[in-house]
Amino acid sequence: MSTDTSKKSGFSEFVNAKILPPIMKFVNTKAVKALQDGMVYSLPFIIIGSVFLIMSNFPIPAVSTALANSGWSAFFSQAYAASFGMISIWSVVGIAYVYIKNEKVEPLPGALTALCAFFLLQFMQVDSPMKAALSSGISNSAGKVVVTGSAVTQNLDKLPSAMKTFILSPVTGVLNTSWMGGQGMVAAIVIGLLVGWSYSVMMKKGWEIKLPEQVPASVSKQFSAMIPAGIILTACMLLFAAFKQFGNTDLLNWIYKVLEIPMQGVSDSWGGAIVIGLAVPFFWFFGVHGGLIVGSVASAFLLPNTAANAALYHAGKLSLANGAHIITNEFYNNFINLTGSGITIGLVVFTVFFAKSQQMKAIGKIELVPSIFNINEPFLFGLPLVMNPFLAVPFFGVPLIVSLSTYALINFGILPPLNGVAAPWTTPAVLSGFFIGGWKIAVWQFCVLVISTLVYFPFAKKYDQELLKREQANAEA
Repeated sequence: MSTDTSKKSGFSEFVNAKILPPIMKFVNTKAVKALQDGMVYSLPFIIIGSVFLIMSNFPIPAVSTALANSGWSAFFSQAYAASFGMISIWSVVGIAYVYIKNEKVEPLPGALTALCAFFLLQFMQVDSPMKAALSSGISNSAGKVVVTGSAVTQNLDKLPSAMKTFILSPVTGVLNTSWMGGQGMVAAIVIGLLVGWSYSVMMKKGWEIKLPEQVPASVSKQFSAMIPAGIILTACMLLFAAFKQFGNTDLLNWIYKVLEIPMQGVSDSWGGAIVIGLAVPFFWFFGVHGGLIVGSVASAFLLPNTAANAALYHAGKLSLANGAHIITNEFYNNFINLTGSGITIGLVVFTVFFAKSQQMKAIGKIELVPSIFNINEPFLFGLPLVMNPFLAVPFFGVPLIVSLSTYALINFGILPPLNGVAAPWTTPAVLSGFFIGGWKIAVWQFCVLVISTLVYFPFAKKYDQELLKREQANAEA
């Protein structure tokens, strides 16, 4: 027993001395803190937009048809597009704002500079609607194809060449809303961080226009931002020109192809399912806030997946064949952290109904209500789960089992992809499942609760027996 204890102690010391310090150093960098706190500004729009997304594609066919026929679906779609559909805008502003604010500089002018840079670095154009009509045809307001793609092509070919070229030319002088959503998310993060950093450096070096003290502060603050903003926007203009002249593309398109698509491929895979299943309990086991660390980093990978699924769901094309993602931010929030880190509902069931030791009974009563809302800090530190070898196997095992099995069920078409609706992480199990994927996902969440109970039970029983022995020994002493 002493040998086992020394091995565990040695391993814990190794993790705390060699593994956690560099991870914590990375997590506490200015960039990660800005990413973590800046993304919070987008949450109200994501959650409110999710409500509009549900209403525009109501899961009950009769209600959905009635809303479409009355015209209300179009109104809900407009609200979704202006909130959740603009996630990249909220992100680039929020990230730059937090970065600059943390540097003790007036943040709003810098955040608006980041937004301007985000617009400047993309083509202000969209493809002609006729280009899509050549393959998909022309549909009426009800979504029914009234002119086939072949018919469009035949009629277009009858036009003079100059007129045909004009009709198929991109529509210029407009913002492409595709980049405002999940497709522009990684670019928003990159631009927000770079503008936040460069703006802060220039302001702290005193590169600003200083007006007399008699000028109101509200006016002088805006003038002080002119030099940094001017330098940043000039650099962005030159960068835009370089990409356009030498690559016939823009920075956002380049980032999307070179960074975002590969990142989505890495996160949305069997390997991603394993990493995301183990990462949160790993940090918590050693006493570090796993949800905070993993959530702040994973959101950069998973929120674009969520936004992409939401767009497909909104268009009525949510399927893996159409490019839907399996691992999204809701996969992380509403499966990996269901009832709390480690999916500890099984422990709740045991402590409330089967525990014999006073410690487990008492903690179980405290944890019962919080667990409904996916909070389990009473277990993490009161039971405890931190550094507890008796409960390590289910604490690591249940999230891994759930992550891999959920991935498999969606991958093989047994469950639908998650629809992109962002249920708040405190939404109770089963109810959140209905929001993020319909009745099938809700049923699977209930199955996850059963899996947690079955896996935790024997380990919790063994730990309970150990605690009972200690309590009896203390009572006799």
